Amino acid sequence: MVFPRRTIATAVGALLAPLLSAATPAVAAPGETSQVKAPTITHIVVISLDGLNPTALTRLGRRGTPVLHRMMRRGASTLNARTAYEMTTTLPNHTSMVTGRRIAVADGGHGVIWNDDRLVPPTVQAAAGEPVESVFTAVHAAGLQTALFASKTKFSLWHRSWPDSIDQYDIDLDNRALVNGVRRDLKAADRALTFVHLSDIDVVGHANGWMSPAYLDAVRRADAHVGRILSAIDKAGEAGETLLVVTADHGGMGHGHADAAAYADYRVPFLVLGPDVPRGTDLYDLNPGYRDPRKRRPTYAQARQPIRNGAVANLVTDVLGLPAVAGSQVDVLQDLDVFR
Repeated sequence: MVFPRRTIATAVGALLAPLLSAATPAVAAPGETSQVKAPTITHIVVISLDGLNPTALTRLGRRGTPVLHRMMRRGASTLNARTAYEMTTTLPNHTSMVTGRRIAVADGGHGVIWNDDRLVPPTVQAAAGEPVESVFTAVHAAGLQTALFASKTKFSLWHRSWPDSIDQYDIDLDNRALVNGVRRDLKAADRALTFVHLSDIDVVGHANGWMSPAYLDAVRRADAHVGRILSAIDKAGEAGETLLVVTADHGGMGHGHADAAAYADYRVPFLVLGPDVPRGTDLYDLNPGYRDPRKRRPTYAQARQPIRNGAVANLVTDVLGLPAVAGSQVDVLQDLDVFR
């Protein structure tokens, strides 16, 4: 069933209300100590919009992507986060998201440098040549439940790598059907972490070109999918204890995204919404220990790092009150603040 855009925007406005009622109106000034305590978050939903170039959000504006723009107005965000430094492809960057590691093995990375369904190496551990933990293993080891919903078959790598730590595992190439599964699971199960990968934007980008009319339509559909997931969170009665994180594995231009040195490829969004996340706040303003790279592509050697999509793993562990993922390198100090 296709909902009119105005109907989606109205419904999302209503369902976001309980999620946003506790949001703080301002950020502590430099040198001040914030008096705001992080809320008790028991559920984290991470949505990766595969291939989302942030330029699409500015081009479509509030009318074209009402849900994601409402997240930016009511939460903390940046449209200038970074991918892993080494590569701007799907499986390597997503694996950085869940391990908190770089990609290159020589630098302690996870070693997943391919982007297809190959079975050799069979696991992330085999690629790295050593044990590799993930956000799934960290959350599951704490006695909490996890779920993975992905729309590309290559994500079977994660299930092979951490089979005992992913309690619900679903791959469906149909994004709408996948989101239906996410909605059912949010209602029926008590997951501390739900990781959702939506592929439509990337698939259309490769077929029709990034920023093409078809690509922008795919971004509109993805926006509606995020709204449907938010609606499910609300209906499950979990809005007051859920943190939603939306990011991407890479951007893109033309018909691809493989140039790791291209601004359009390495720039991604990072949006956070939930109780006590300060409204309308730039994540770099909230985190002076991180530096907005403007159009630059900083290496890992920079003292003040950009916010990277690989921070997802330790943002999740931090918010849930767990130690950083073993062996992780991105946000290993768990100092990416989304609440202050």
